[in-house]
Amino acid sequence: MTHRTGLVLDFGGVLTTSLLPAVLNFEKREGLTEGTCITALYLDEGGSQRTHALERGAITQHQWNEAAAAQLGVAPANLMGRIFADLRPEPLMINAAAAARRAGIKVAILSNSVGRAPWNLYEGYDLDALYDAVVISEDHGMRKPDPEIFRIALKLLELPAEQCVFVDDNPDYLPPAAGIGFMTVHAKAPQQTISQLEHFLGVPLTEEI
Repeated sequence: MTHRTGLVLDFGGVLTTSLLPAVLNFEKREGLTEGTCITALYLDEGGSQRTHALERGAITQHQWNEAAAAQLGVAPANLMGRIFADLRPEPLMINAAAAARRAGIKVAILSNSVGRAPWNLYEGYDLDALYDAVVISEDHGMRKPDPEIFRIALKLLELPAEQCVFVDDNPDYLPPAAGIGFMTVHAKAPQQTISQLEHFLGVPLTEEI
């Protein structure tokens, strides 16, 4: 097997801890029935369209907070930040990405935005310094799974899709990437993801103890 020389990583749920537990904890804090957020913000047609508009940069996070809060029946102040307050860096994946770069693999971030103000999901991760390319959906007016946003990441890496692996915790975004030539990995657990990446990239991504 020819090993890949590029790696494109989703951010939330890949370089951070899982999104769903954070959302469920928010629901508990707010006294909401379990599943209320997922239903209202992602399964409901209006809520889904609003979230997609936010990811494309068509509305601001403040506008999203106000509308989503009304739908959920909660206070709007920093709603996005409150929903994801329990997210933390995922050190195994962050260290694996750094190991890949040290081994000569080009590494990009490709993330659907949730806006950057008043709450910035990416704050403290130093993405511009630690990765070879950073593509945030709102900066380009498009979102995953649009194939064109994958091509933007490839252009910045100066690599063809056939040389790259794409990792995302959302399985819906994998087929469009595969369709233009990426090898894809569904991120379910860090250790499993890293094992698959070591196979596809041909380099060790964990430190020996």
